[in-house]
Amino acid sequence: MLYNTNEQFGEEWLTHFERSDFTATPSYAETVEFFRQLAGKSHYAKLMNFGVSHQNRNMVCLVVSETKEFTPKRTRKSPKAIVMINSGIHPGEIDGKDASMMILREILITREKEYLLENLTLLVIPVLNVDGHERFSPFNRPNQLGPAYQGWRTNALNLNLNRDFMKADSAEIKSFLRLYSSWAPDMLIDTHVTNGMDYQYHISYGMEKHQNLDRRLAIWGNEVFLPNVIDGVEREGWITGPYIEPVSENIEDGIASHSYEPRFSTGYAALQNRLALLVEAHSLKPFKERVFATKAMISESLEFINNNHKELKDLSRFADRRSIQKYFIEKKRYPILLAGNDEWEPLNFKGYKTEVKQSDVTGAEMLTYTDEPVEFEIKHFNKMEIAKTVKVPDAYLIPAEHKWLPRILKLHGVIFKHLDKELELEVEKYRFSNPSFADAPYEGKFRASFDVTPFTETVTVPPGTFFVPVNQRTIRVVLNLLEPLAPDSFASWGYFNSLFERKEYAEDFVFEPMAANMMEEDSRLREDFFFNLEEDEEFRNNPTARLDFFFRRSPFFNNNEMIYPVMKVYDGKRYFNYFDRFK
Repeated sequence: MLYNTNEQFGEEWLTHFERSDFTATPSYAETVEFFRQLAGKSHYAKLMNFGVSHQNRNMVCLVVSETKEFTPKRTRKSPKAIVMINSGIHPGEIDGKDASMMILREILITREKEYLLENLTLLVIPVLNVDGHERFSPFNRPNQLGPAYQGWRTNALNLNLNRDFMKADSAEIKSFLRLYSSWAPDMLIDTHVTNGMDYQYHISYGMEKHQNLDRRLAIWGNEVFLPNVIDGVEREGWITGPYIEPVSENIEDGIASHSYEPRFSTGYAALQNRLALLVEAHSLKPFKERVFATKAMISESLEFINNNHKELKDLSRFADRRSIQKYFIEKKRYPILLAGNDEWEPLNFKGYKTEVKQSDVTGAEMLTYTDEPVEFEIKHFNKMEIAKTVKVPDAYLIPAEHKWLPRILKLHGVIFKHLDKELELEVEKYRFSNPSFADAPYEGKFRASFDVTPFTETVTVPPGTFFVPVNQRTIRVVLNLLEPLAPDSFASWGYFNSLFERKEYAEDFVFEPMAANMMEEDSRLREDFFFNLEEDEEFRNNPTARLDFFFRRSPFFNNNEMIYPVMKVYDGKRYFNYFDRFK
């Protein structure tokens, strides 16, 4: 294993990690100061603030450019690939920060790797969750070997930032999305440390490859980029493997590598038509090994992208165009839900021999690991199938009272307009049914599940309504936020839960005579009622449901109950002249 740090530099360029004999990571203030010194020493680097945390800490990103081009607009038009390195989204898993500091020193100070800037522009975020980082303690990660002190997993509001990429509740992810959408990096490298079981691998990796990502990007990322990077990392002596999740407590039952929902960094990048590399150092390896293994993974990634920048950049731009062509112009149905299946491939797993012992504390059997390495073949479930598709409209219409929603869309780089006049339109709406809610909050929200039924209606749309066309590069983001059945839609996250509440009702003694009169005057209604009585035992034995049958068909019923307020327009070109502006 290589612990290579070229010491052709002054004492001031030693990192805190190196000064501590590879056992500690610096505070956020020390980290920012190191990055500030890098920017002060090199004309190729500029330190920028890109946000403020909930506890009023500045969030910083180092932009590194050989052409001294530190703004996104011109950089995106250049032939150079843009690579973003993100560390500290979970500050207890901080290895990427210390690895990045040494890599930047090699590029900007010793200049031994300055050649990486020939075809790359770098965006390096040392710590994303800055408030969690400063909750420093030796007791934050019980399943991890070092550093001596580490940060806390969540932010100041106890939100896990790596579940927030779509809904953007946190100040930190709001700031990240502004940065990400303005630069649209061709590759995001997101660094973590694992939780869970023990095995031989020093570092594991993950990259989206299923139907949530443009196919050409998926093939290049998984069949060209990853094999070359892994080969380089392993030549340095590190043991690598795919990032996995066991399908049961018994590893011999197999492991899964499925797609991640867009609440996660890698799943989110896929919706932006971009690749993201998940780097997971193994928590039970010493801190020194983890940092240098992470450094190897980042360095090899930069080397390969620098040598293949044009191919990656072309694929990213093609994915932008192809998303519009496929789903807006050709009107292909969009895969909104994916599900794992029973297909698997054999994987030679490098683990440790395990033993089952009786726990004196819990009284239950407990799986323990020895230090004896073993290799055995297991099932690797790594295929997904499309579980649900939706019809793609020309545009969505968002009522003005939901102005909070376009604010989030804007963070994602979605373009929209306000209607400036009243229009009568034929739209498609969704009617919710069978709602259910999580028993406990998840990321501060009671998530909702439901069925939806589409129906068409002609409506008068007032001025001030938000018009969101789908013929833009963020089409996948738009669909995943606004289609209610998407796993990370606003509706799934519970933002529309008030729609499921009945706010007005009728007393039975008041409505009983009305119901009887309705039945007497409407023979079809009477037939439907008695049919339900005869065929549906649950309905027959539920007085409330029987009275509600009539209330729902009365003029007193709220016609907006259970109706999703976001509308879909399919013949938008008849009404709007906006479409050519969004390509």
